[in-house]
Amino acid sequence: MPPLDARKEAVVILVGLLVLLTLAEMWFSYRENRHYYEKRDTLTNIYLTSLAFFFNLAVNGSTFFILSFAYRFRFFEISNVVLYWFVLVVVQDLLYWVLHYTGHYCRLFWAMHVTHHSSEHFNFSTGFRSTVFEPLYRTFFYLPLALFGFNAIDILYAYLVTQLYGNLVHTQYRIPLPKWYGMIFVTPAHHRVHHASNIPYLDKNMGMVLILWDRLFGTFHDEDPAEPVKYGLTHQPENMGPVNVLFHEWKALLHDVKHAPGISNKLKYLFNPPGWSHDGSTKTARVLQREYKQNVN
Repeated sequence: MPPLDARKEAVVILVGLLVLLTLAEMWFSYRENRHYYEKRDTLTNIYLTSLAFFFNLAVNGSTFFILSFAYRFRFFEISNVVLYWFVLVVVQDLLYWVLHYTGHYCRLFWAMHVTHHSSEHFNFSTGFRSTVFEPLYRTFFYLPLALFGFNAIDILYAYLVTQLYGNLVHTQYRIPLPKWYGMIFVTPAHHRVHHASNIPYLDKNMGMVLILWDRLFGTFHDEDPAEPVKYGLTHQPENMGPVNVLFHEWKALLHDVKHAPGISNKLKYLFNPPGWSHDGSTKTARVLQREYKQNVN
């Protein structure tokens, strides 16, 4: 396994390259008048990235402790280094898919994840538009890795590297990739679909590195030239100020819970998918997609 110093150097190099790519994309976008970037939106991305960075620092100790504690009860260990890292990255990516799926299909988690989707622009800096409060619960989705014999440092390192890959697919530039690549790995075209507010594209392409999970579990959708991507949320908040961008969905959720009749409906507002309502006044993505297909047909 690579020593800690080598890992730190690799992370610094990868982050540095990502920052340079972001600046290059920003410059090309400006030079070619593509309007991929907008000043206030980019500043919001930087603001959310900064919050997430400090929040991660604040909880890193507890994250490491929880994973290390679970590691003590591991079921087995993989001695082969190549197999160890291959299994770690693949299983970690699957667990990220589960985490991401939960963020889209449980409104309580969507209230935290929604910040990442709130931009009406799509560029490398959008990848930094973090789910600020995700560190509070992310660790618990990765506990199986510790039980499977992967230590805390390696889990966090694998997560960071795959996260950096996830940032690279946040671009509107058309990158020619072989067909086989898009059958296995997440591409910018896949992730453009994920950030779309178009009804057919909602809650699709959840993968970070591997698109295989979406193909296997029915959440895959190709980018369709006949359905140009519209970025952002189905109901974009009017106030995109620094506080409201973080808490607008919390306000809406608490309002719905407060006014819902009975404990059962209150709980459903928390744990059912976004868009669910006890009176049918709002609709989930799946209901909207079902209606969309009926209208098209």
